Amino acid sequence: MTSARDSDAAAGDAAALDDDFGFDDPATDQSFENALAKARDGTRLTVDDATELLATGTDRAGIDPVRKEAVLEAADRRRREAVGDEVTFVANLNNNVTTACNTGCLFCNFKDSAHAFEADSDADHAGFTKPPAESRRIVEDALDMGIYEVCSVSGLHPALALNEAHHEVLSAYDDPASAVNYKPPERYDTDPGTYVEQIEAMSVGGVHLHSMTPEEAYHAARGTDWEYEAVYRELASAGLDSAPGTAAEILVDEVRDVICPGKIRTDDWVAAMEGAVAAGLDVTSTMMYGHVETVEHRAEHLKVIRDLQDRTGGITEFVPLSFIHQNTPLYRHGVVDSGPSRDEDELVVAVARLFLDNVDHVQASWVKSGDAHGLKLLNCGADDFMGTILSEEITKRAGGEYGEYRSFDDYVEMIAAIGRTPVERSTDYRTRRRIDPDEGPHGPRLGPRADGSPMLPDRSPDTPGPEGESAGADD
Repeated sequence: MTSARDSDAAAGDAAALDDDFGFDDPATDQSFENALAKARDGTRLTVDDATELLATGTDRAGIDPVRKEAVLEAADRRRREAVGDEVTFVANLNNNVTTACNTGCLFCNFKDSAHAFEADSDADHAGFTKPPAESRRIVEDALDMGIYEVCSVSGLHPALALNEAHHEVLSAYDDPASAVNYKPPERYDTDPGTYVEQIEAMSVGGVHLHSMTPEEAYHAARGTDWEYEAVYRELASAGLDSAPGTAAEILVDEVRDVICPGKIRTDDWVAAMEGAVAAGLDVTSTMMYGHVETVEHRAEHLKVIRDLQDRTGGITEFVPLSFIHQNTPLYRHGVVDSGPSRDEDELVVAVARLFLDNVDHVQASWVKSGDAHGLKLLNCGADDFMGTILSEEITKRAGGEYGEYRSFDDYVEMIAAIGRTPVERSTDYRTRRRIDPDEGPHGPRLGPRADGSPMLPDRSPDTPGPEGESAGADD
């Protein structure tokens, strides 16, 4: 990891992108009918099979509604056979440390230019950086409400280093800002601390800390020859419990060249996940779809995930992330005009269930899809319905409109309404508690300070939520 990337230059100018990326329409040697027959029989699918199922046949344009329903039916049956009728969710909090980032991903509106955070800058921005003490306070307050998982995914602040030794390595470069995207903490209004300090701050009271994406792990080792396993071992010693497989977007480099040219490549993402598992951590996996990629790219992405799981066995879940387009550079510059359709959402969940025969759990997202469509996805192969979250920034900044919080009573009511069994789970799915819908009100019981009390009182959409943020409206 001794070579550095000039993130601003690598990001390029979205306005100069042509909306014809040279991606050919998918064509396979397989037929839809054969692919569906293999899916129904439980035969391991190929990339061509998955492409046919995601497209409902490459022999015709658009999504065929009859074929689509056949795929959804096969996936829902596979879900029932694999994990039963339970729908799980977790009592968790999102605590993103900083929005400062210069990577320049064109699908993202979460970041703010890191230059604006410098002490001598007069640039306006709506972002934030939380020092470790603030992160600790937020987690402590949430523990008192019953949460037991903290998910932390943040921008790549130039002053963030793995530890003090890493600061010394980065400072020794002749021009660290250009060479390794590093500026010392004293250049900024707020010192973000080190990654180790942030992990130690958030790992309190028996909480499960889910943090450090492959991209953040790269940032925590930039300018060195440190292996990912060593980085994750250092973080695990500080209190990290598992790592999110985000920063994946589409794990096909020709797509990454368009939407996130400043980010790590597919091989590096895989290497980071392998390093996390080698360090003893569980990991998750994701796919952010519905922008410039083809269905064949989606199928190739699923193959990367399945191959990784074959080698490591460390992936606990697959999380499809529907691209929210409204406030992103890709949309503002006319590169895309929308995100995926609901038909596409359903097919991605379904084909993930059918293709990822070695990953037990597939998640549906109410943050991306809303309650009604999220519940529909639970009948397309998904068996997990995210978590309480309490505060969500990334999707909200991109234009998401489905809120930031769900109570246990919300979950129980919704899941019971579709005839499924609501189950509170731990992050790793190893601890589970079935919930009786007839016994309420409902609250978490798996947390170190949880006693079954509702996490928060009922709130209207306009009532401020945690950290003064709106709870958000629901459709």
